[in-house]
Amino acid sequence: MVVCGDDGLAHRLAAELRGVYGEQVTLVVPASERSVRPPVVVRTRAASALLDRVVTAAVGLTGNGTAGGNGGAGGTGGHGSPAHSSGTGGDPRGGIRLMEAAEPSEAALAEAGVERADALALVYDDDETNIRAALTARRLNPRLRLVLRLYNRRLGQHIEALLDQAAALAAGSADGDSADGSGFDASTTVLSDADTAAPALAATALTGTSKVLQTGGLLLRAVERPPAGAGVSAAPGLATLALLSPTDPTDTTGPGGDQGPTLLPDAAAVRDGGERTTVVLEQVSYAGPALPDGRGVMPWFASLFSRRLRWSLAGMVGCVVALAVALWLVTGIHPLRAFYLTLLDLFAIDDPAIGQSVGRQILQLLSGLAGLLLLPVLLAAVLEALGTFRTVSSLRKPPRGLGGHVVLLGLGKIGTRVLTRLRELNIPVVCVESDPEARGLATARRLRVPVVLGDVTQEGVLEAAKIHRAHALLAVTSADTTNLEAVLYARAVRPDLRVVLRLYDDDFATAVYRTLRAAHPGASTRSRSVSHLAAPAFAGAMMGRQILGAFPVERRVLLFAAVEVGGHPQLEGKTVGQAFRAGSWRVLAREESGDAPGLTWDLPDTYVLQPSDRVVLAATRRGLAELLGRRGRVGT
Repeated sequence: MVVCGDDGLAHRLAAELRGVYGEQVTLVVPASERSVRPPVVVRTRAASALLDRVVTAAVGLTGNGTAGGNGGAGGTGGHGSPAHSSGTGGDPRGGIRLMEAAEPSEAALAEAGVERADALALVYDDDETNIRAALTARRLNPRLRLVLRLYNRRLGQHIEALLDQAAALAAGSADGDSADGSGFDASTTVLSDADTAAPALAATALTGTSKVLQTGGLLLRAVERPPAGAGVSAAPGLATLALLSPTDPTDTTGPGGDQGPTLLPDAAAVRDGGERTTVVLEQVSYAGPALPDGRGVMPWFASLFSRRLRWSLAGMVGCVVALAVALWLVTGIHPLRAFYLTLLDLFAIDDPAIGQSVGRQILQLLSGLAGLLLLPVLLAAVLEALGTFRTVSSLRKPPRGLGGHVVLLGLGKIGTRVLTRLRELNIPVVCVESDPEARGLATARRLRVPVVLGDVTQEGVLEAAKIHRAHALLAVTSADTTNLEAVLYARAVRPDLRVVLRLYDDDFATAVYRTLRAAHPGASTRSRSVSHLAAPAFAGAMMGRQILGAFPVERRVLLFAAVEVGGHPQLEGKTVGQAFRAGSWRVLAREESGDAPGLTWDLPDTYVLQPSDRVVLAATRRGLAELLGRRGRVGT
């Protein structure tokens, strides 16, 4: 595997490929990436040291600062797995070959071994650099699997189709599969770090974990469940993935007395697991109160006019009615005629009350004054309905009594994607944004999500977002200090609030996590970087389009893949029960096609897998290599 990039995502991706998938990796970075760090990182490293001193002095946590427990600064939440590894400074760990090149030129790609590589990831921050390098790499190796990082979605779709077509023509095969039977496809996958990080950020705010799998429009997570007792099976969720290592050293219930984790156990192994904790697959969902759907006449009217303007219109209508009633009572004329005369007076139509009673003359004067007040209100209503002043007034306000929602801070590139994902999960959201021209405001308006416009560092802004009744705070602005200040203020209001903040620098994120955990040990705290969350998706794409993701289980790894049943004798024509091989692979779901695409999870063991079926399965690295017929993939 070859990874080329100029920021933290490249280093994270290389570490993911080496540590999770056991691949041989060559990392190509600019020379400055080893010796020079951006100024913003230098500043945050200084802040990191300051926070360390604060923790040591105030709490006395000497020698106890590792990001363990619930995951912390980018931690996986696994057993003994590392938290944030070095993102840019120093050589990568694990025997990753490091190569320096100013740009991904043809000579640099050739030196990196692209002609012999299985896959190449181009994750530079510049779209043009990635596209130019991808075209060069496809010419050097038509059988190469390409993964590109592009921000432009529409351009990415065209580039993906173009490179796939070039690979198919060069290989002489319409689907781009290699001719040697190794099973590696020369596919092209275009990803955006914002799109790939959004599901994990949403899941972290909802459940406290970023280890999620996205497939079929669902978010899935691996959950550890304590033992239900001897001879009693715990709730299986969607599927039982593993039995963790026994806590009792004399317990040898694993295969052959192995005290390590048991991956993909059968029903008998789960039933006889004794006191071993199970890992099951669950769907990430939200069961709390939802925001109003905004349907009906009144919500439409509320979105058309601002709240202040609606109150003004209501006040004017009440004033007109009151004047008409008063005229009816004073003069004794018919109520309809009284209403008609009141409207004439409001609109200054010439019908003076000369020679009439004093009461009638006073009411005419009051009606004329009300008419003067009515004109600007009507003008404002027309202008607002036409959208002239809708940039602020059309944004919804948090409804009274709202609770159990997620407060999303920042509607930039990342925040917009996170907002869309949260609403797809029907999670109520209140957004806070300081820029009235932010790109995410249009999305919030379209999704009818309440927005509070204001600087989160100013008093009263988070209170307007109902932070005291919120389920979680998700701070994803591009400024680390803003995210940190918002979290600290929110914790002052709600010490038990779940907080998730996006931080750029790994060391700073670790120090922030340690400080917040020390000050609020009973609350859920997560600090995440986009590169940390996006790396697994990029790594999965480098393994092939069929790889959906991976979950670490202690020191082993479970892969999730989407596989066509046809052409795999281990699956084709067999029932789900017969296709299951304990410790190697297990069919989890079948993809539905047609008018209602999705996944069917409750497949009976008697269902016969057809060649046209596409299934989602969990497998070990060795099991997936055997199933797909790949050579040279013998990792555990």
